[in-house]
Amino acid sequence: MNTQKIALITGGSRGLGRDMALKLVEKGLGVIFTYNFNKQAADSTLADLATKGGKAVALSLDVRDVKSFQTFKTKLKEVLEEHWNTSNFDYLVNNAGFGHNGMVTDTSEEAFDDLMNVHFKGVYFLTQNLLPIMNDEGGIINLSSGLARFSLPGYSAYAAMKGAIEVYTRYLAKELGGRKIKANTVAPGAINTDFNKERFESVPQIVEAIASQTALGRVGESEDIGGIVAFLCTQDAAWVNGQRLEASGGMFI
Repeated sequence: MNTQKIALITGGSRGLGRDMALKLVEKGLGVIFTYNFNKQAADSTLADLATKGGKAVALSLDVRDVKSFQTFKTKLKEVLEEHWNTSNFDYLVNNAGFGHNGMVTDTSEEAFDDLMNVHFKGVYFLTQNLLPIMNDEGGIINLSSGLARFSLPGYSAYAAMKGAIEVYTRYLAKELGGRKIKANTVAPGAINTDFNKERFESVPQIVEAIASQTALGRVGESEDIGGIVAFLCTQDAAWVNGQRLEASGGMFI
């Protein structure tokens, strides 16, 4: 019988998701993470997790493709049975995403729909699909953004999706309370990962500007977020529910 807690992370091969996976195995959890198309990055992350003695599996998933979720759940159950001798897992981390910069006057319907499908609709229906195979007393961690609290020109569509995620998370906490499943949001500030690489490189002065508006005097790194998610996947966070945890180094306070 499996006694190891298991976490599923979407978008876990690079950036924030990779660091989440590393921090989770350090805490003794088993990890299943998804990747969209970059198998090389997924294999590299698996190798890094193995060096830490972690048990981990990578599965392919496009979170914008809601119709694929039933097939994904079947594959997930097969992996759980094969590697952990169980049909259920404990923690779901909805991390997969991408950035978008566009003023209200310039954002296309296509860009809006792509953001919605990945950052809100995909999260909503993947969670719905996987709830039947989540263990009671587990947890859901949804990724939001500091941009849901403060406003910077060019991020209206992206930030709106994250605002929706924060409301959705509170409803999950309320509706899943009977199963003792916690639901919380982690909201990173500006993080120096692939997510923001193009923006930071094209407008290098933006990094200095962000650092100047952050109490700790720098932009964030992936390592600043993974430990928070890992904490929420432990009994130490058993009484944290329905909350928004912003990790922005004190940006715009």
